[in-house]
Amino acid sequence: MSDPVLQTVPLGLHWPTVDPFLFCAHHDDAYPAGNAVLGPEASLEGREIGMDFAGKDGWRMYHGAVVPGFPQHPHRGFETITYVRKGLIDHSDSLGATARFGRGDVQWLTAGGGIVHSEMFPLVDRTGPNPAELFQIWLNLPAARKMDDPYFTMFWADDVPKVDIVDDAGHRMVLTVIAGAIEGVTPPAPPPSSWASSPESDLGVWHLAFEPGSSWTLPPAAGPDTIRVLYVFDGEAVEVDGHDGELGRDTGSVLQSDVPVTVRSPRGAEAMVLQGRPIGEPVAQQGPFVMNDEAGLRQAFLDYQRTGFGGWPWPQDGPVHAADEGRFAHHPDGRVERAPSSTADA
Repeated sequence: MSDPVLQTVPLGLHWPTVDPFLFCAHHDDAYPAGNAVLGPEASLEGREIGMDFAGKDGWRMYHGAVVPGFPQHPHRGFETITYVRKGLIDHSDSLGATARFGRGDVQWLTAGGGIVHSEMFPLVDRTGPNPAELFQIWLNLPAARKMDDPYFTMFWADDVPKVDIVDDAGHRMVLTVIAGAIEGVTPPAPPPSSWASSPESDLGVWHLAFEPGSSWTLPPAAGPDTIRVLYVFDGEAVEVDGHDGELGRDTGSVLQSDVPVTVRSPRGAEAMVLQGRPIGEPVAQQGPFVMNDEAGLRQAFLDYQRTGFGGWPWPQDGPVHAADEGRFAHHPDGRVERAPSSTADA
Protein backbone atom coordinates (compact mmCIF):
# COMPACT_ATOMS: atom_id res chain seq x y z
CA MET A 1 0.00 0.00 0.00
CA SER A 2 1.42 3.39 -0.96
CA ASP A 3 1.66 6.20 1.61
CA PRO A 4 -1.60 8.22 1.40
CA VAL A 5 0.22 11.32 2.71
CA LEU A 6 1.97 12.88 -0.27
CA GLN A 7 3.40 16.01 1.37
CA THR A 8 3.30 17.92 4.68
CA VAL A 9 3.72 21.65 5.40
CA PRO A 10 3.74 23.69 8.64
CA LEU A 11 0.84 26.08 9.28
CA GLY A 12 0.73 29.64 10.59
CA LEU A 13 -1.76 32.48 10.31
CA HIS A 14 -1.87 31.95 6.54
CA TRP A 15 -2.03 28.39 5.26
CA PRO A 16 -0.47 27.33 1.97
CA THR A 17 -3.01 25.99 -0.50
CA VAL A 18 -3.18 24.43 -3.96
CA ASP A 19 -5.16 25.46 -7.09
CA PRO A 20 -8.10 26.27 -7.09
CA PHE A 21 -7.50 27.77 -3.63
CA LEU A 22 -5.26 30.82 -3.26
CA PHE A 23 -4.77 30.74 0.51
CA CYS A 24 -6.57 30.23 3.81
CA ALA A 25 -6.21 32.54 6.81
CA HIS A 26 -6.95 31.12 10.26
CA HIS A 27 -7.69 34.00 12.63
CA ASP A 28 -7.79 32.98 16.29
CA ASP A 29 -7.81 35.92 18.72
CA ALA A 30 -8.48 36.05 22.46
CA TYR A 31 -9.93 39.57 22.54
CA PRO A 32 -10.61 41.19 25.92
CA ALA A 33 -13.84 42.89 26.97
CA GLY A 34 -15.10 45.55 24.59
CA ASN A 35 -15.44 49.28 25.15
CA ALA A 36 -18.20 51.74 24.27
CA VAL A 37 -17.16 51.86 20.59
CA LEU A 38 -16.78 48.03 20.26
CA GLY A 39 -13.00 48.12 20.36
CA PRO A 40 -10.85 46.42 23.03
CA GLU A 41 -11.04 47.73 26.60
CA ALA A 42 -7.26 47.60 26.75
CA SER A 43 -4.27 49.73 25.93
CA LEU A 44 -3.09 49.68 22.31
CA GLU A 45 0.39 50.79 23.31
CA GLY A 46 3.16 48.78 21.70
CA ARG A 47 1.06 47.77 18.69
CA GLU A 48 1.71 48.78 15.10
CA ILE A 49 -1.73 50.27 14.55
CA GLY A 50 -2.81 49.82 10.96
CA MET A 51 -0.63 46.73 10.58
CA ASP A 52 -0.97 44.82 13.84
CA PHE A 53 -0.36 41.14 13.11
CA ALA A 54 2.11 40.29 15.89
CA GLY A 55 -0.43 38.72 18.25
CA LYS A 56 0.59 40.67 21.37
CA ASP A 57 -1.39 39.43 24.40
CA GLY A 58 -3.05 36.81 22.19
CA TRP A 59 -4.92 39.15 19.83
CA ARG A 60 -4.44 41.44 16.84
CA MET A 61 -5.97 44.69 15.63
CA TYR A 62 -5.04 43.77 12.03
CA HIS A 63 -5.66 46.91 9.94
CA GLY A 64 -8.16 48.39 12.41
CA ALA A 65 -7.33 51.47 14.48
CA VAL A 66 -10.30 51.45 16.90
CA VAL A 67 -12.11 48.15 16.21
CA PRO A 68 -10.08 45.10 15.10
CA GLY A 69 -10.47 43.99 11.51
CA PHE A 70 -10.02 45.02 7.93
CA PRO A 71 -11.41 48.45 6.89
CA GLN A 72 -12.44 49.03 3.26
CA HIS A 73 -10.28 47.30 0.65
CA PRO A 74 -10.90 46.14 -2.93
CA HIS A 75 -11.02 42.67 -4.50
CA ARG A 76 -11.23 41.46 -8.08
CA GLY A 77 -11.01 38.08 -9.74
CA PHE A 78 -11.67 35.61 -6.91
CA GLU A 79 -14.00 34.72 -4.03
CA THR A 80 -13.83 34.77 -0.25
CA ILE A 81 -15.44 32.05 1.85
CA THR A 82 -15.54 33.21 5.48
CA TYR A 83 -16.44 30.61 8.11
CA VAL A 84 -16.77 32.10 11.59
CA ARG A 85 -16.70 29.74 14.55
CA LYS A 86 -16.50 32.31 17.37
CA GLY A 87 -17.19 36.03 17.50
CA LEU A 88 -18.80 38.34 14.98
CA ILE A 89 -17.95 40.12 11.74
CA ASP A 90 -19.54 43.38 10.63
CA HIS A 91 -19.57 43.55 6.83
CA SER A 92 -20.14 46.59 4.58
CA ASP A 93 -19.47 46.85 0.86
CA SER A 94 -19.59 49.04 -2.24
CA LEU A 95 -22.78 47.33 -3.43
CA GLY A 96 -24.59 48.82 -0.44
CA ALA A 97 -24.80 45.50 1.39
CA THR A 98 -24.21 45.19 5.13
CA ALA A 99 -24.25 42.25 7.51
CA ARG A 100 -23.38 41.00 10.96
CA PHE A 101 -22.57 37.31 11.01
CA GLY A 102 -20.63 34.76 13.04
CA ARG A 103 -21.02 31.92 15.54
CA GLY A 104 -21.12 29.24 12.87
CA ASP A 105 -22.26 31.35 9.91
CA VAL A 106 -20.57 31.37 6.49
CA GLN A 107 -20.37 34.31 4.10
CA TRP A 108 -19.55 33.55 0.45
CA LEU A 109 -18.57 36.64 -1.53
CA THR A 110 -17.79 36.61 -5.24
CA ALA A 111 -15.65 39.66 -5.99
CA GLY A 112 -15.89 39.09 -9.74
CA GLY A 113 -15.17 42.29 -11.68
CA GLY A 114 -14.67 44.29 -8.51
CA ILE A 115 -16.00 45.02 -5.05
CA VAL A 116 -14.83 47.01 -2.03
CA HIS A 117 -15.71 45.69 1.41
CA SER A 118 -14.80 46.00 5.06
CA GLU A 119 -14.69 43.22 7.65
CA MET A 120 -14.60 44.46 11.24
CA PHE A 121 -14.62 42.37 14.42
CA PRO A 122 -16.91 44.16 16.93
CA LEU A 123 -16.27 43.33 20.58
CA VAL A 124 -19.86 43.42 21.79
CA ASP A 125 -19.37 41.95 25.30
CA ARG A 126 -18.33 44.70 27.69
CA THR A 127 -18.21 42.45 30.76
CA GLY A 128 -16.09 39.54 29.58
CA PRO A 129 -13.76 38.27 26.86
CA ASN A 130 -14.64 38.34 23.15
CA PRO A 131 -12.93 35.32 21.58
CA ALA A 132 -12.89 35.28 17.77
CA GLU A 133 -12.02 32.41 15.47
CA LEU A 134 -12.61 32.34 11.76
CA PHE A 135 -11.29 30.96 8.51
CA GLN A 136 -11.16 33.01 5.34
CA ILE A 137 -10.54 30.97 2.22
CA TRP A 138 -9.63 32.62 -1.06
CA LEU A 139 -11.00 30.61 -3.98
CA ASN A 140 -9.88 31.51 -7.50
CA LEU A 141 -12.28 32.21 -10.36
CA PRO A 142 -11.75 30.86 -13.88
CA ALA A 143 -10.77 33.47 -16.47
CA ALA A 144 -14.21 33.29 -18.08
CA ARG A 145 -15.85 34.33 -14.77
CA LYS A 146 -13.35 36.80 -13.31
CA MET A 147 -15.31 39.82 -14.56
CA ASP A 148 -18.76 38.53 -13.60
CA ASP A 149 -20.94 40.68 -11.38
CA PRO A 150 -20.11 40.57 -7.66
CA TYR A 151 -22.37 38.33 -5.59
CA PHE A 152 -23.00 38.30 -1.84
CA THR A 153 -24.67 35.45 0.04
CA MET A 154 -24.99 34.19 3.61
CA PHE A 155 -25.24 30.66 4.93
CA TRP A 156 -26.56 30.93 8.48
CA ALA A 157 -25.29 28.38 10.99
CA ASP A 158 -28.64 26.57 10.90
CA ASP A 159 -28.28 26.15 7.12
CA VAL A 160 -24.78 24.66 7.24
CA PRO A 161 -25.16 20.87 7.57
CA LYS A 162 -23.51 19.11 10.49
CA VAL A 163 -23.25 15.34 10.47
CA ASP A 164 -22.65 13.23 13.59
CA ILE A 165 -20.52 10.27 12.55
CA VAL A 166 -20.10 7.45 15.07
CA ASP A 167 -17.40 4.91 14.28
CA ASP A 168 -17.49 1.18 15.03
CA ALA A 169 -16.03 1.76 18.50
CA GLY A 170 -18.76 4.27 19.36
CA HIS A 171 -16.54 7.36 19.11
CA ARG A 172 -17.96 10.51 17.55
CA MET A 173 -16.77 12.94 14.90
CA VAL A 174 -18.77 15.99 13.80
CA LEU A 175 -18.50 16.88 10.12
CA THR A 176 -19.50 20.43 9.10
CA VAL A 177 -20.25 20.58 5.37
CA ILE A 178 -19.51 24.08 4.07
CA ALA A 179 -19.08 23.23 0.39
CA GLY A 180 -19.25 19.99 -1.56
CA ALA A 181 -21.66 17.12 -0.96
CA ILE A 182 -20.33 14.32 1.26
CA GLU A 183 -21.79 11.59 3.47
CA GLY A 184 -25.04 11.98 1.54
CA VAL A 185 -25.36 15.62 2.64
CA THR A 186 -25.51 18.61 0.28
CA PRO A 187 -24.73 22.11 1.62
CA PRO A 188 -26.31 25.33 0.32
CA ALA A 189 -25.54 26.14 -3.31
CA PRO A 190 -22.45 28.26 -3.97
CA PRO A 191 -22.73 31.53 -5.91
CA PRO A 192 -23.53 31.06 -9.61
CA SER A 193 -20.16 32.26 -10.94
CA SER A 194 -18.11 30.19 -8.49
CA TRP A 195 -15.78 27.42 -9.63
CA ALA A 196 -17.60 25.43 -6.94
CA SER A 197 -20.82 25.73 -8.95
CA SER A 198 -19.24 23.72 -11.79
CA PRO A 199 -19.81 19.96 -11.39
CA GLU A 200 -16.30 19.25 -12.66
CA SER A 201 -14.74 21.27 -9.81
CA ASP A 202 -15.14 18.44 -7.23
CA LEU A 203 -14.76 21.17 -4.63
CA GLY A 204 -15.10 20.53 -0.94
CA VAL A 205 -14.67 22.56 2.25
CA TRP A 206 -15.23 20.45 5.36
CA HIS A 207 -14.58 20.98 9.07
CA LEU A 208 -13.81 17.85 11.10
CA ALA A 209 -14.11 17.79 14.90
CA PHE A 210 -12.80 14.48 16.28
CA GLU A 211 -13.57 13.30 19.78
CA PRO A 212 -10.71 11.33 21.40
CA GLY A 213 -10.45 7.90 19.82
CA SER A 214 -12.69 8.66 16.84
CA SER A 215 -11.95 7.96 13.20
CA TRP A 216 -13.45 8.74 9.81
CA THR A 217 -12.78 7.53 6.30
CA LEU A 218 -12.75 10.15 3.57
CA PRO A 219 -14.30 8.63 0.46
CA PRO A 220 -12.44 8.82 -2.84
CA ALA A 221 -12.76 12.07 -4.76
CA ALA A 222 -14.49 12.19 -8.13
CA GLY A 223 -11.26 11.92 -10.12
CA PRO A 224 -7.52 11.35 -9.75
CA ASP A 225 -6.66 14.97 -10.57
CA THR A 226 -8.56 16.31 -7.54
CA ILE A 227 -6.20 17.68 -4.88
CA ARG A 228 -7.14 17.18 -1.23
CA VAL A 229 -5.39 18.82 1.75
CA LEU A 230 -6.01 18.04 5.43
CA TYR A 231 -5.15 20.86 7.88
CA VAL A 232 -4.87 19.92 11.57
CA PHE A 233 -5.33 23.22 13.41
CA ASP A 234 -6.42 22.39 16.97
CA GLY A 235 -6.21 19.68 19.57
CA GLU A 236 -3.69 16.88 19.24
CA ALA A 237 -2.16 14.96 16.36
CA VAL A 238 -4.04 12.67 14.00
CA GLU A 239 -3.03 9.41 12.41
CA VAL A 240 -3.63 8.38 8.81
CA ASP A 241 -3.84 4.67 8.02
CA GLY A 242 -0.87 3.68 5.88
CA HIS A 243 1.30 6.61 6.98
CA ASP A 244 4.21 6.17 9.39
CA GLY A 245 3.95 8.61 12.27
CA GLU A 246 1.46 11.23 13.44
CA LEU A 247 0.40 14.45 11.75
CA GLY A 248 0.78 17.03 14.47
CA ARG A 249 -1.22 20.15 15.23
CA ASP A 250 -0.49 23.03 12.82
CA THR A 251 0.32 20.64 9.99
CA GLY A 252 -1.11 20.56 6.49
CA SER A 253 -1.00 17.30 4.57
CA VAL A 254 -1.69 16.64 0.91
CA LEU A 255 -3.60 13.35 0.81
CA GLN A 256 -4.03 10.85 -1.97
CA SER A 257 -7.52 11.60 -3.24
CA ASP A 258 -8.45 8.65 -5.47
CA VAL A 259 -8.64 6.07 -2.64
CA PRO A 260 -10.43 5.99 0.73
CA VAL A 261 -8.24 7.51 3.48
CA THR A 262 -8.94 6.81 7.15
CA VAL A 263 -8.06 9.51 9.66
CA ARG A 264 -8.12 8.79 13.39
CA SER A 265 -7.57 11.01 16.40
CA PRO A 266 -6.35 9.20 19.52
CA ARG A 267 -6.59 12.28 21.76
CA GLY A 268 -9.03 14.57 19.93
CA ALA A 269 -8.35 17.09 17.19
CA GLU A 270 -9.92 19.51 14.75
CA ALA A 271 -9.09 19.78 11.08
CA MET A 272 -10.21 21.40 7.85
CA VAL A 273 -10.24 19.68 4.47
CA LEU A 274 -9.95 21.73 1.28
CA GLN A 275 -10.24 19.82 -1.95
CA GLY A 276 -10.83 20.68 -5.56
CA ARG A 277 -9.94 20.00 -9.14
CA PRO A 278 -7.42 22.63 -10.28
CA ILE A 279 -8.64 25.36 -12.59
CA GLY A 280 -5.30 24.98 -14.34
CA GLU A 281 -4.91 28.55 -15.59
CA PRO A 282 -2.07 31.05 -15.06
CA VAL A 283 -2.38 33.09 -11.88
CA ALA A 284 -1.14 36.67 -11.59
CA GLN A 285 -1.76 38.10 -8.12
CA GLN A 286 -0.91 41.43 -6.58
CA GLY A 287 -2.48 42.10 -3.21
CA PRO A 288 -6.27 42.05 -3.52
CA PHE A 289 -6.39 41.40 -7.28
CA VAL A 290 -6.09 37.94 -8.84
CA MET A 291 -6.01 37.81 -12.63
CA ASN A 292 -4.38 35.64 -15.28
CA ASP A 293 -1.58 37.96 -16.43
CA GLU A 294 0.18 41.23 -15.73
CA ALA A 295 -2.02 43.09 -18.21
CA GLY A 296 -5.08 42.01 -16.24
CA LEU A 297 -3.52 43.26 -13.01
CA ARG A 298 -2.66 46.63 -14.53
CA GLN A 299 -6.24 46.97 -15.77
CA ALA A 300 -7.57 46.09 -12.32
CA PHE A 301 -5.56 48.89 -10.69
CA LEU A 302 -6.61 51.36 -13.40
CA ASP A 303 -10.27 50.41 -13.07
CA TYR A 304 -10.17 50.71 -9.29
CA GLN A 305 -8.51 54.14 -9.49
CA ARG A 306 -11.09 55.28 -12.05
CA THR A 307 -14.31 53.81 -10.65
CA GLY A 308 -13.61 52.74 -7.07
CA PHE A 309 -15.59 49.61 -8.00
CA GLY A 310 -18.77 51.56 -7.36
CA GLY A 311 -17.45 53.87 -4.68
CA TRP A 312 -17.66 53.65 -0.91
CA PRO A 313 -21.13 54.67 0.34
CA TRP A 314 -20.34 54.56 4.07
CA PRO A 315 -19.14 57.41 6.31
CA GLN A 316 -16.34 55.33 7.90
CA ASP A 317 -13.71 53.06 6.37
CA GLY A 318 -14.63 50.31 8.83
CA PRO A 319 -18.27 50.66 9.88
CA VAL A 320 -19.64 48.64 12.77
CA HIS A 321 -23.24 48.07 13.78
CA ALA A 322 -24.87 48.75 17.14
CA ALA A 323 -23.70 46.60 20.03
CA ASP A 324 -27.17 45.10 20.50
CA GLU A 325 -27.75 44.37 16.80
CA GLY A 326 -28.37 40.71 16.02
CA ARG A 327 -27.02 38.71 13.12
CA PHE A 328 -28.47 39.88 9.82
CA ALA A 329 -27.74 40.47 6.13
CA HIS A 330 -28.98 43.48 4.18
CA HIS A 331 -28.55 42.59 0.50
CA PRO A 332 -27.85 45.01 -2.36
CA ASP A 333 -31.43 44.58 -3.61
CA GLY A 334 -32.83 45.76 -0.28
CA ARG A 335 -33.77 42.30 0.99
CA VAL A 336 -33.06 41.77 4.70
CA GLU A 337 -32.36 38.39 6.27
CA ARG A 338 -32.15 37.59 9.95
CA ALA A 339 -30.35 34.63 11.45
CA PRO A 340 -32.84 31.86 12.26
CA SER A 341 -34.34 32.10 15.71
CA SER A 342 -32.56 29.00 17.03
CA THR A 343 -29.16 30.63 16.58
CA ALA A 344 -30.09 34.33 16.56
CA ASP A 345 -28.32 36.34 19.22
CA ALA A 346 -26.68 39.70 19.69
